[in-house]
Amino acid sequence: MTQLDLAILDWMQLHIRCEFLGRVMPVLTALGNAGIFWILLTVVLLCTKRYRRLGILCACSLVLDLVVCNLTIKPLVDRVRPFVLNPSAPELLVAPPGDASFPSGHTAASFAATSALYAGGSRLWIPAAVLSLLIAFSRLYLYVHYPSDVLAGMVLGTVLGFVARWLCLRAESWWKARRARREKEC
Repeated sequence: MTQLDLAILDWMQLHIRCEFLGRVMPVLTALGNAGIFWILLTVVLLCTKRYRRLGILCACSLVLDLVVCNLTIKPLVDRVRPFVLNPSAPELLVAPPGDASFPSGHTAASFAATSALYAGGSRLWIPAAVLSLLIAFSRLYLYVHYPSDVLAGMVLGTVLGFVARWLCLRAESWWKARRARREKEC
């Protein structure tokens, strides 16, 4: 699998790498650093009464992503990044990440937030999906993730977004039932 991953990355470097993308991709990838764009979007949603439930859903998906992806899977798998494994890797256009490669955290967080927006019924999922795909592509273009890392991040993030929706619905049902019991007691 690693050989196929490296062949795809090397093909991209040979056929797609250009000055324009060399300037754009680091900017796109920076939007995913520590999930910052998705966290800021979540804060904006949380601060808006109309979108607060959607903000809670996004927050839940991002917390799940942090725990499952960054705190559990990455340390367990501990996959070496492609630029470390391939001595003929191109010069990096971003600072070399210090954590493990699998799965792509940038991609997982992006898709967790996007699928939460979709599951929450918001049309914001459409531009979020476009940005998520661009961030995922940037991780490959910048040679900091294998294609299988990015694919795993897409799947994991999507699943976690829907798990977050399920958890939020359960919590809301529990909260409403608790409130109804309290009102009955009074």
